[in-house]
Amino acid sequence: MAEALTIGDPAPSFDLPGAGRESISLAKLRGRKVVLYFYPKDDTSGCTKEAIAFNGLRKAFADAGTEIIGVSPDSVASHDKFRTKYDLAFPLAADEEKAMLEAYGVWKEKSMYGRKFLGVERTTVLIDAEGRVAQVWPKVKVDGHADEVLRAAQAL
Repeated sequence: MAEALTIGDPAPSFDLPGAGRESISLAKLRGRKVVLYFYPKDDTSGCTKEAIAFNGLRKAFADAGTEIIGVSPDSVASHDKFRTKYDLAFPLAADEEKAMLEAYGVWKEKSMYGRKFLGVERTTVLIDAEGRVAQVWPKVKVDGHADEVLRAAQAL
């Protein structure tokens, strides 16, 4: 498993399939700020609440020159259903192989009811226009998080 990201380091590159048959890569976003928010699973309560919060702020993020991308290990088909169900207007990247999740250090051992398993630790990474890590929010609590990330993107 990868080390935690360090502010100022180059963000790990990626090229992943996305909902709506799009291809999502960090290289294509060079020159713009990027919010990568990593979440465990489409259409679960916390993940839905987080997606809706980011979606509601997408114009403010765009005004701040910032792209929003959700990333989970779910399939493209799952992302398509999730985006349609909640009318999400930003890309959702599918990392079924978990290579990007590992590169960003968010694929971690978790524990629930005494059982250990590997899964996504809810994390958000803000990348500057030069492709460097500007800020990392590990172990995200959903309430108010999208607003906090927006303030950081506006200040960058």
